[in-house]
Amino acid sequence: MTDVPNNGSYNASLEDTVWVEEVAFIDSVPRWIAMTFVFLVFIGTWQLVTSLGMVSPIILPTPWETLQDMIFVGKNLLTGGYMLGSLWITIKEVIYGFALAIAIGFSLGVLVGETAFGEKAVMPYLVAIDTMPKVAFAPLFVAWLGFGIESKVALAAFIATFPIVVGTAAGLHAADDNARMLFKTMGASRWQTLVKMKLPTGLPQIFTGLKIGAVGVMAGAITGEFLGGGKGFGELIRVAASQLNTPRVFSLILYLSFVGLALYLMVQWTQRRLVFWQKETVGRYDG
Repeated sequence: MTDVPNNGSYNASLEDTVWVEEVAFIDSVPRWIAMTFVFLVFIGTWQLVTSLGMVSPIILPTPWETLQDMIFVGKNLLTGGYMLGSLWITIKEVIYGFALAIAIGFSLGVLVGETAFGEKAVMPYLVAIDTMPKVAFAPLFVAWLGFGIESKVALAAFIATFPIVVGTAAGLHAADDNARMLFKTMGASRWQTLVKMKLPTGLPQIFTGLKIGAVGVMAGAITGEFLGGGKGFGELIRVAASQLNTPRVFSLILYLSFVGLALYLMVQWTQRRLVFWQKETVGRYDG
């Protein structure tokens, strides 16, 4: 007759057999501490490089010079100066371009993900277009649409569309075979299957494409202003660079990064509300 182990030894044997993932010290550091540390290291390295004269001040200003110019630009924006109008123009280009990219990208993504024709005939051309240098299209958009906001919106949408297409198509393929078979057995139509099963299941992948597009749409708008004129922040950066005013260039770029980050956070906030069942671990900015 075998002896039954006592509770103490039995629990100890369970602890020995259960696999527990060890968390490294660097992974247990709170996000705000890690971000502060990286920021201080970056600023310290920047200051060291400029203090030692390793880079000409014409090319790389000091952190303090950049901060002073950021304060100047911030005051101009708060007092309703000319920079506020330029920033608003760029924001409109980004918003309109992103909205256009969502409309086109989602439509093409559904076509590619839902039909064999889209996957076989349309997707190869989309990939071929995406591999082309998009900056080279800026003069074409200017020639077609003029020097106004339309050409910048078109280039911004052009850059942001492909990630949304890929994310939407991948999301529509995310549903497993059992769910597809269940809807087919229940007699659901193709439209009902798309709306009630494929789209809700594919929302995580769709929002991944949206977040990539939100990052790229700013680059499209600013590139259009560089090459096609305009009155936005891109034009201010171009003028400052031509005058070798690098602190102004750095400060304007940083303010544009705030706009891009705000758009990204907006998409992420929407994802959390709609895809509340998914625990996202990559690309979160929740502190």
